[in-house]
Amino acid sequence: MIPLLSPLFQGDWAAHAETLHCAAEWPPGTVPVTRLLGSDALLGATIRRYAAHLNVSGHDLRAAASAWSLDYLWALLPATAAAASVLQHVFPMRTEDVALSLNDFGAPIRFHIRHEGCPAPATSPAVRYASLLDAHLDPLFKALSRQTRITQKILWGNTARYLEAILDEALALTGNAEQIALDKQILLQRPLRPDGTPNPLFGRQRTSARTGNGATAPLLLHRRCCLLYRLPGQRYCDACPLAPEHQIGTKPAGKIAGR
Repeated sequence: MIPLLSPLFQGDWAAHAETLHCAAEWPPGTVPVTRLLGSDALLGATIRRYAAHLNVSGHDLRAAASAWSLDYLWALLPATAAAASVLQHVFPMRTEDVALSLNDFGAPIRFHIRHEGCPAPATSPAVRYASLLDAHLDPLFKALSRQTRITQKILWGNTARYLEAILDEALALTGNAEQIALDKQILLQRPLRPDGTPNPLFGRQRTSARTGNGATAPLLLHRRCCLLYRLPGQRYCDACPLAPEHQIGTKPAGKIAGR
């Protein structure tokens, strides 16, 4: 684990910091992200290998690409987002700064950087997240969309889903630190970025009802469906906005008490 991260990643969360590795040289067998995105043949072969592992057949790789992106994001985001929002520290995250380890069936499992970046105290989230969002995920999602026809909105929705979970955990661990709450608001809850351009992480959410143990409670649905219900043997997740049980009687997320 990068020593900088050790105070944040204790207990069950420690494994999530092990997915980011720092050394002066990238280990043998890793794939530079620029190489992966610069070769349609390599990226396509990686997604097809991953799709075969999921028992996907045929030419429609959109659901497999979404599942692959979720693995990618869950390996990448916990350490980088925790550093950016809690520690106000920016790891080098441009595509040219990062190499990737894949497992035998093409799933992303670890990222490699050559140096630890730099502190960025008292800067906006737009600054602290720029290399991750604009110089890494944006070209990745464009490449995946070109390769598999998956819409970039789904990939940004996957990002927002995980980023929100990470920031909520950070808020819980820090006693609702004001800086993290502001990061969450600016990154996820505003339709426009500070520079006036559309915010790809923003998506309106609805609520539905969840019944359990004889009681009914509001359920906040995901911003976008991740398409995993299209994979063999899968179904809609509990908070999927496309699930049939959530198509009737939904209302805007703002109607939840306390939101």
